[in-house]
Amino acid sequence: MPKGRVKVGIIGSGFEADIHAASFKIMPDEAEVVAVASPTSGHAEKLAGQYGIPRVFTDYRDMLKEKDLEMVTITAPNALHYQMTVDIANAGKHVVCEKPLCMTLEEADLMIDTCRKQGVLLMYAEELFFTPKYVKAKEMADQGAFGKVYMVKQCEKHFGPHAPWFWDVNQSGGGVLMDMGCHGIAFCHWFLGRPKIKNVFCQMGTYVHSDKTKGEDNSICIVEFENNAVGLIEDSWARRGGMEDRIEVYGEGGVTYADLHMGNALPTYSEYGFGYAVEKAPTTQGWTYPVFEELWNYGFPQEMHHFARCVRAKEAPQATGEDGRLVQEVLYAAYQSAGQGRKVDLPFRPQGVKRPIDLWFHPVT
Repeated sequence: MPKGRVKVGIIGSGFEADIHAASFKIMPDEAEVVAVASPTSGHAEKLAGQYGIPRVFTDYRDMLKEKDLEMVTITAPNALHYQMTVDIANAGKHVVCEKPLCMTLEEADLMIDTCRKQGVLLMYAEELFFTPKYVKAKEMADQGAFGKVYMVKQCEKHFGPHAPWFWDVNQSGGGVLMDMGCHGIAFCHWFLGRPKIKNVFCQMGTYVHSDKTKGEDNSICIVEFENNAVGLIEDSWARRGGMEDRIEVYGEGGVTYADLHMGNALPTYSEYGFGYAVEKAPTTQGWTYPVFEELWNYGFPQEMHHFARCVRAKEAPQATGEDGRLVQEVLYAAYQSAGQGRKVDLPFRPQGVKRPIDLWFHPVT
C-alpha cells in the first residue's frame, strides 16, 4: 500500500469543489489535492491557483490517467455521478461521491458493484455524520441521555441553491428533497443506529420558484423506523433570511437541540454591510449572524480527513455507497408518497424511473 499523504483529485470547480479543496487544506496531514478537472473554461485554473493545486484538466478522464492519483471526489451535477464513479473505479481510484449518490437505484447498484469488483472504496459524502454538534448529540443519545429516542428532526432551509443546474430536474433529478432532504434521511437513519425503515410519508410543493424550476421548493418528509422511532425531515428553497440548519432529538427521558449557525455566530448589526456572513445569506446589511470556522462546524474537513484515512486502511468508512443507495430508495418512496398522498412502504423499487421526481409527477401504480 502507498504511504504518505493520499493524492486526491477533484472533479468540479464550483461551490462544493471549493469546500472540498478548503477542507483538505484545513486538515492536511492525511491527504493533499494534486489535481482538479472541470470543463468550465478558467474555473479549474482559478480553484487551482487559490489552493495551490499543481495540475489542471478540462476532462476528468485525462486526470484519471495520472498514476499517482489515489482518490477522486465528485462535485458534479447529480446526473453525472454514475458515469464518473464507474470511470474512476475502472481507473483503480477510490471514489468520494457527493450527495445524492446518483439519479436511480439501478445506477446506485451498478456504482456499488463496479467499485466492489475493482477493489476500490465508494464513500458517500454525507457531512452530517461528522458535524461536531450533531456527533455530540448522537454520543449523548448512545450513552442513554434521552432514554428511548422516539423522534429525530433535521431541518435545512434557505432561498435556493448556488448553481443553475440544481433548478433543472433533468440534471438534478428533483428539487429541494433531492438536494437537501437526502441529508436528513441519512442523518435520521444514522442517528438512530441504522434501523430498518418501515414507510415514508411526504408532502411537497413548488410555492415560490415556479418560474425557475419544475422541482419542489418545500418539502416535509416523515420516515417511520422499525424500532418505533420517527424521522422528521423539513427542507426548503423558499425560506428568506439565509441558511437554517438544525436538529432536534426527543426521547422519553430528555431532549436536545442543535442549531449549526446560531450557536456559532456573532449577532451583528451593520448599516453598511461587509464581505461574508454565512452560506446563502443574501445581504450583510442590517441584522446578520456571521459565523466562524464555518467548514469545521459543518464537518467537511473531518469528513475528508476520515475518507483519506479509509484509503490508508486506518479507519472503516462511516458513509458508504450502501448508505447512499438507501437514501435513494427513500427519495423514491418520498416522491411517490407526495404524488399519491399516502404512506409508501419499503422496500420500494419501481422499474424504469429516470428521475426520482417523476414519481411525484406520475406515481407508479
